[in-house]
Amino acid sequence: MKPDISPQELRQQIRTRQWTTPTSGSASGYLQANLVILPADEAFNFLLFCVRNPKPCPILDVLEPGQVEPIIAPGADLRTDLPRYKVFENREFKTDVEDVSDYFRDDMVSFLLGCSFSFENAMLAAGLPIRNMAEDKNVSMYITNRKCIPAGPFSAQLVVTMRPMTPQQAIRATQVTTRFHLTHGAPIHLGDPVKIGINDLDKPDFGDSVTVRDGEIPVFWACGVTSQLAATSAPLSRVITHAPGHMFVADLKDEDLTIL
Repeated sequence: MKPDISPQELRQQIRTRQWTTPTSGSASGYLQANLVILPADEAFNFLLFCVRNPKPCPILDVLEPGQVEPIIAPGADLRTDLPRYKVFENREFKTDVEDVSDYFRDDMVSFLLGCSFSFENAMLAAGLPIRNMAEDKNVSMYITNRKCIPAGPFSAQLVVTMRPMTPQQAIRATQVTTRFHLTHGAPIHLGDPVKIGINDLDKPDFGDSVTVRDGEIPVFWACGVTSQLAATSAPLSRVITHAPGHMFVADLKDEDLTIL
């Protein structure tokens, strides 16, 4: 398990490069978010994509062009306060960096979108296993055969995270996560991965593979990496995203955004 520190302490460690690893299990109980930064002239269409696909792309915050301090984390800087970023230009991957200050432009709009890491604390409190945390790995992520609703130049297949558990635990996990509607909510699929286009659980598209034990089934939640695929589906001059699993940690408590 990772040390339990405040989101402010975590962001400071990230900013000073003392923390460069995935954020699953860190600052437990606080909201984690996916990041997409793109040119302002396509920001409305990307916002429309998120509105049309709220399960994988729940909106937490949208900043004005050129702004880097989100409302949900005063004092933070989205250019430096994530452990790792990816930079794309004209659909092509350009580089993987720990600081995007040199790539951020004043005409860019930043989106923060809900992440399933945010309900992990509630799952642990309910006695549910989170295998990637137990094995000190990044969560397993897969591109499925389910299509999102397109908007303007943006389109994508649904991406999911997977956590193995017994069928009984899967039922409990569904009950626990349903109320976290801004961090993906309930699972989108339980059991046979082939039905959603995943042929080999040992070969995730992002993150690491984890152990699926006898008597367990894979449980799949919608994943914010879907937004990364959507943003890079359009021929934009530049797109900046978080590296999968390396999230932005905000000052809001997970429980503050639940449906009671």
